[in-house]
Amino acid sequence: MDSQRKLKLNLKRTFLIGFAFFGILLLWQVYDSWCPTFLTDIFARRMYDLSSAELKLADPGKILNVQWIVGIIMACDNLAALILLPIFGNLSDKAKTPIGKRMPFILTGTLVSAVAFPFIPLFFHANNVAGMIAIMVIVLIFMMMYRNPAVALMPDITPKPLRAKANGIINVMGYFGGAMATVLGIFLKLSDYINVPDADRKLWIIEIPFIIASVLMVISAFVLFFTVKENKLAEELKDDMELGERMAAIETPVNDDAPMSKANKRMLLAILGAEFLWFMADNAIGTYIGNYVIYYLNSASSATMILTIVGGVASVLGFAIAGTIADKIGRKWTISGGLVITVASMAVMCFVTPTGNAVGEHGEFSFPALLFAVWAIKGFGMALVHNCSFPMVVELCSNKKIGKFTGYYYAASMSAQTITPVLLGLVFRVTSAWNTLPIYAVVLFLVSFVVFTLLVKNIKAKKVENSHGLEALDGE
Repeated sequence: MDSQRKLKLNLKRTFLIGFAFFGILLLWQVYDSWCPTFLTDIFARRMYDLSSAELKLADPGKILNVQWIVGIIMACDNLAALILLPIFGNLSDKAKTPIGKRMPFILTGTLVSAVAFPFIPLFFHANNVAGMIAIMVIVLIFMMMYRNPAVALMPDITPKPLRAKANGIINVMGYFGGAMATVLGIFLKLSDYINVPDADRKLWIIEIPFIIASVLMVISAFVLFFTVKENKLAEELKDDMELGERMAAIETPVNDDAPMSKANKRMLLAILGAEFLWFMADNAIGTYIGNYVIYYLNSASSATMILTIVGGVASVLGFAIAGTIADKIGRKWTISGGLVITVASMAVMCFVTPTGNAVGEHGEFSFPALLFAVWAIKGFGMALVHNCSFPMVVELCSNKKIGKFTGYYYAASMSAQTITPVLLGLVFRVTSAWNTLPIYAVVLFLVSFVVFTLLVKNIKAKKVENSHGLEALDGE
């Protein structure tokens, strides 16, 4: 009967699941764009009794001395995530409630995070470092409760051969969330707050993005809750999920009653190892790009937001076509190609230099235009990587362990994001050079390419029963 059946991706349902990613990327875009600069400013005051703007004018090199502390704080967040993500993933695998196994975690995590999030800029504005970091920890814990189950929801109700295409759609939804935060950053410039005397600092400039992010995240969670009925869908899709299991792109079939096969275990460890390295590189760029723009390129913070939009548009294109590319050449070579493209873009970034006329100049016109091209190429390349890597990991488990394997995926990424801010912060301190940022990224992206290409096998899912083209996108 399998040869007479076709698997179809339900476009509408996949789009609705994407609201989970919308909330995740919306909050983290605000968090990653604002918090490292908050920390730089607040620790500049502790170490040198000057605001970061005053310190940059007095001694630009000392701004780099602060970055290792910023890195430690950001790494502590990720260390907690490294512990919590697998726990919440495993708990949600085992949960049984009238609203599903993932939804209780999604709703609780969303509501607590959304209430706490706007207090981060409030404590920063009050120059209260303990309060600010405490709220960051609360947000992190409850976002981890939300994040793993929200990510696991897609493979829960999507057959294995269709997950690359589905992952592309929900990532595009996520980038819409990130774009919302980015637009806020263009009009509410963080540099307009940072680079003025304390008496002229306006709290609303930094508070509004956090409030809007919280409101939209709650809306996205409730859209998900009212439109995606986990228990009902699990029953309706039981046959399709079983068929997808038989069509999976794995060396040996998955058997819950037996230990993981050596071949599948080797493949899992190779994917996670390469993922660790490319997240080391990508998170280094994401963590420090805001400070790189303000303190090295002497440009307005809005330039960082425009970079994010450019990269996001290119990423949407990458996510839109990654599943189709993977169907033709396999997920391995799609990821390897994405890494080559990313390495090339970061290599170009190594030659970017400030274009401003003087230290302290903050204007979009002092921003090097070449960086926009770099960000577009990087965004496209990393979209190919991210689109196919998560489906490769959950391909290696049964539907009963998706939360657990999602935890493995995030354990690799979060351990990388725990180490890399501290490590790069120390590199900055030793070299006193901002241009070590792209060099650091190039090396790690290159090593991840070598590890992934040499150790991961290219196994295509069976396609004979798969629908193709528009027929594969069931819009009902």
